[in-house]
Amino acid sequence: MNVLIVESNPDLGRVWKRHLERHGAEVTLVAGQEAAILALYGQDFEIIVLDLVLETGSALAVADFASYRRPEARVIFVTNTTFFSDGSIFAHSPNACAYVQSETPPEDLAAMVEHYAAGR
Repeated sequence: MNVLIVESNPDLGRVWKRHLERHGAEVTLVAGQEAAILALYGQDFEIIVLDLVLETGSALAVADFASYRRPEARVIFVTNTTFFSDGSIFAHSPNACAYVQSETPPEDLAAMVEHYAAGR
């Protein structure tokens, strides 16, 4: 299972990365849009864990590029805001499979990653 994490908070990104690696995932961690696009050029990912509010760049641009470059990749959006809390993210991003809060326990996030990667 190959996972791309796009998270501006390095501490949070490392927690998720370590947890997913303990579950056997190959994980690439990047902090913003440009690095995510470069990663998507170079590797195939089953799952993208994508912070909806990036410090540099746009999460929706990353998701849109992924739907073009890696159409099989599913996106789990994470956020610490109420933006898109009405579920409209699924209308904006056809590759979205989940929308969760940043405070979601890492073991729950790992279970979602495994679930959606298996369904691919």
